[in-house]
Amino acid sequence: MCRVVDLQQAVLAKNDGAAQALRTELTARGTTVVNMLSSPGSGKTALLERELLLARERGVAVAALTADLATENDAVRLARSGAPVKQVLTDGLCHLEAAMLGRHLHGWLPEETRLLFVENVGNLVCPASYDLGESLRVVLASVTEGEDKPLKYPTAFGLAQLVVVTKTDIARAVDFDEAAFRANVQRVNPGVEVVLTSARTGEGLGLLLDRAQAVGAGAVAHTPVMAGASAAAHGGDAGGGHGHSHGHGHTHSHSHSHSHDGLPHRPGDEHGHAQGPGPDHGHVHPADTPAAAPALGQSR
Repeated sequence: MCRVVDLQQAVLAKNDGAAQALRTELTARGTTVVNMLSSPGSGKTALLERELLLARERGVAVAALTADLATENDAVRLARSGAPVKQVLTDGLCHLEAAMLGRHLHGWLPEETRLLFVENVGNLVCPASYDLGESLRVVLASVTEGEDKPLKYPTAFGLAQLVVVTKTDIARAVDFDEAAFRANVQRVNPGVEVVLTSARTGEGLGLLLDRAQAVGAGAVAHTPVMAGASAAAHGGDAGGGHGHSHGHGHTHSHSHSHSHDGLPHRPGDEHGHAQGPGPDHGHVHPADTPAAAPALGQSR
């Protein structure tokens, strides 16, 4: 058992180092990363599409990277906004990691990008453990998922810097208890902001964009108690004041062929696929031409 924990700690420590390096690099070029986590079917793609459209209307240089186990459906939807969009296929892997994200951004992310929204794999377990170098971590939950969701997934909600409730247009139909949900969020993450949204009616539209822009302009994001405890336990700042708990009971022992020499590899892909013919594992969508997308860290 100790050997599994040691491996887990080493893996997460390696990821934290890569995340901090990526955060430093992106911050230096003026790019704010928003890491969006949720269960499958929460409505985060629908909300993100509306937020991307609004960002473009406001003249904000925005881009999105979306991760799924299979299909490019979400990237196709997000690309309708006109923003640069990239699809990452993890081929069964349940989360993104910082080094993987960094490799996908190199040579693709337009230099002028001010906000990068990362739509993580639909999962509230594995992604919660991995800092991606984000400046704002957002956890979303739909009104259909139940008021006890924060208690069932305390790490995901406990490390959130913003909690977004989606599909509020059907809250009454499913007897969503907003007060109970808010109380449960505060139990695991005291002080975190909870906002209500509906991609269908437009309720709360722009709040996610507003919070991301504020952080990009220097506003201090919420510091979860869990993050502070994690940083203290590790003898310092965990992830740039952003810290992610490594002692959260997540028993992912990385038995799925991770080499963790920066990133997991299976022969051939990002988590191991050769980018050959057919849907690649970093598909580029509208407005993503080589001229418009210098390599990360390079000047034009």
